[in-house]
Amino acid sequence: MLRNLTGWHALIILAIVILMFGASKLPTLAKSVGQSMRILKTEISEPEPVAATEAAPAPERSTP
Repeated sequence: MLRNLTGWHALIILAIVILMFGASKLPTLAKSVGQSMRILKTEISEPEPVAATEAAPAPERSTP
């Protein structure tokens, strides 16, 4: 499907995106996508054990 995508096609798509979102909003859009990808990567690489968090009792507070 994307085998025939050339540099000209990419430029046309980029021009359409700039026209739709405006040049001023593109840096913030790219920053938010980058932050989302970073969060996703950390969540995937560091999974929490579910059984350990559910089985752990809550710490008791002592009243003074």
